[in-house]
Amino acid sequence: MRSGVLLALAAAAALAAQPRPSASVVIVSPQAGGLVAGPTILRAEVRPPGAGGEGTRVVFYVDGREVCAASAPPFECEWTAGRDVVAHVIRAVAVLGTGERVAHTVRTRGLGYVDKVSVDALQITVVVTDRDGRFVQGLPQAAFRVLEDGKPQRMSTFQSGDVPLELVAALDVSQSMTPAMSDLKQAARTFLGALGPNEQVTLLAFNDNVFTLARKATAPAAKARAVDRLAPWGGTALYDVIIRGMDMLGRQVGRRALVVFSDGEDQSSRATEAAAIERVEASDATVYTVGLGKANDQPALRALLQRIATVSGGRGLIAESAPELERAFGEIVGDLSHQYLLGYQPANQQRDGKWRKIEVQVTGGHQVRHRLGYRIMPERSP
Repeated sequence: MRSGVLLALAAAAALAAQPRPSASVVIVSPQAGGLVAGPTILRAEVRPPGAGGEGTRVVFYVDGREVCAASAPPFECEWTAGRDVVAHVIRAVAVLGTGERVAHTVRTRGLGYVDKVSVDALQITVVVTDRDGRFVQGLPQAAFRVLEDGKPQRMSTFQSGDVPLELVAALDVSQSMTPAMSDLKQAARTFLGALGPNEQVTLLAFNDNVFTLARKATAPAAKARAVDRLAPWGGTALYDVIIRGMDMLGRQVGRRALVVFSDGEDQSSRATEAAAIERVEASDATVYTVGLGKANDQPALRALLQRIATVSGGRGLIAESAPELERAFGEIVGDLSHQYLLGYQPANQQRDGKWRKIEVQVTGGHQVRHRLGYRIMPERSP
């Protein structure tokens, strides 16, 4: 009996003496060499998953100063990088549940003196397809040329492949959506599941008002449950949700998109149609719209949704049935997965609110889709 106990104790001691799987922490946002400005998501992963054990905590430092911390996956928090694009040293220190510490550091880059101007850098997301509509990937920066009002611009940013995405999805839950609600829920779950694990997705619902269902740090399963709880009632505040969605998108370097699903014309917004369109024109986010149900029978609404999407470089889609709704979601995910990110400092620095036409040319005879232009609105006095 005693020998059995001794053997068990020896086995337990040997097991405890075995080296634990090595853990590391890796900063996944922002990326090394990237450009950051404005509200910026700091995100790190402890690898392999679960290696840190219970109680693992990640602390983020920027330029030697602690700025925020996260005590559970996803290890992320928001930091404001400021208006100017300058270089930063970002460090993540993971305090593991075992008491050990591991760290990772990345350095972002700034714009040189000749690049710094009073107007923020302009970002353009670009989708390139061949004549058969297939996405074209892997093009180098040299294949792109940007013109503003016909004048060539010097690119300061070029990224392709795995470019960070922040997305706001707005779901119409007005009373008129009752017949389509089941289809919308199913398609929304499919849409969320098709996005990459690192995409930052905020869910909104809107009727007479705009509601935040789930923020970007919310776990995917919780977002799916939020969709399941939706119930239709009230009117439609379409213009309000467009403005709210654009305002919720951050200012960090990366792709930003707003996806709006609606079946009816605006009934309840405090904002006007002109204000919603102006907000889209003043933003570098891409807008996708999906018209549902009775939107198919309203030419004015279809034209509005198409205009909002097209001017931003997105797409206006119509779904008359559940299969077409699934197809629309799939087309949006396809677009979001095959975008290039271009950036430049406008040579024209006048904040005059005038429309400026953008043209992106790509060698090889490919089809190009991007925002049609933008406005730099005059700064408002406090």
